[in-house]
Amino acid sequence: MAALANTFLTTAAKGNREQLSDVVSRITPEDTPIYSMIDHPSVKGTHPEWETIALSPPGANVQTEGDEYSFGASTPAARVGNYTQIMSKTGIISGSQEEADNAGQAEKRKYQKLMRGVELRKDVEYSIVSNVASVGGAARVSGGLPSWLTTNVSRGATGANGGFSSGSGLTVAATNGTQRAFTKALLDGTMQAAYNAGGNVRYGVVSPYVKSVFVTFMSDANVASFRYSADGKGKNTIVATADIYEGPFGKVSIVPNRVQATNAGVARNAFLLDPDHLAWNWFRSIKEDKDVAKTGDAEKFVLIGEGCLKVTNEAAHGVVADVFGLTAST
Repeated sequence: MAALANTFLTTAAKGNREQLSDVVSRITPEDTPIYSMIDHPSVKGTHPEWETIALSPPGANVQTEGDEYSFGASTPAARVGNYTQIMSKTGIISGSQEEADNAGQAEKRKYQKLMRGVELRKDVEYSIVSNVASVGGAARVSGGLPSWLTTNVSRGATGANGGFSSGSGLTVAATNGTQRAFTKALLDGTMQAAYNAGGNVRYGVVSPYVKSVFVTFMSDANVASFRYSADGKGKNTIVATADIYEGPFGKVSIVPNRVQATNAGVARNAFLLDPDHLAWNWFRSIKEDKDVAKTGDAEKFVLIGEGCLKVTNEAAHGVVADVFGLTAST
């Protein structure tokens, strides 16, 4: 009888001991900046909901001595929600491969599970930055961050906001606009909009290419130049980077996100975030399904998790959308 489809055989393994080092490097980046900076609370169902409310704008407030009170109407909170998305990673390794003397143990079941867990976390990050609408039902989809943001948004020509629809109870994906270069003016303008809306943006999360564009802001005539004292030993450092931007409307740390280098669709958005108003809700945190039946001469495993993005108040964040995110023209 033939092996089950996709069984990892010794004939396919590259690390079974010959002249290889015992150290196997994991070259896949593991960083998930947005997921790592926000909370991960547990929820009790597949459609968690929450309320958002906005304060009335400030205005003149002058009352007459002895005047009778007049009572204004209370503004009800808006009820919003998202749907949890099921994510999984699987693997199957032949019994012979599991017993083989393998260099660095990189193709053993335990190590493979570790790597699939890292990949799942990166898939969560991808879900957060993707411009996808929320979807209910059996094949649920968590609405990504671009589908929530409508207040503090800078878009290219023909671009349009999506946002949460109170009628359908779903988010709507944003419409992509004409791409343009990321500039200091776009950053300042979006930060000003967030500031005016009451947001306290602390992080800018961008693709690696956009981070390299941000570094060029140092050459702007209105940006203070770096000055370093020499160490007295004849060694100098060429400084060509910047990580924190202190602009007219606050200080933000600019963080590159390797997940946003995956494709142009997720690279085109530069997010300005307040992590206090974001979370990833876990309905089922990532774990191994222990009920996978053993069949044949192979070891199988399934890692599975289910969760969704929670945007407690979209006005706390901003996005410079439709920027060239991979190169100067894509």
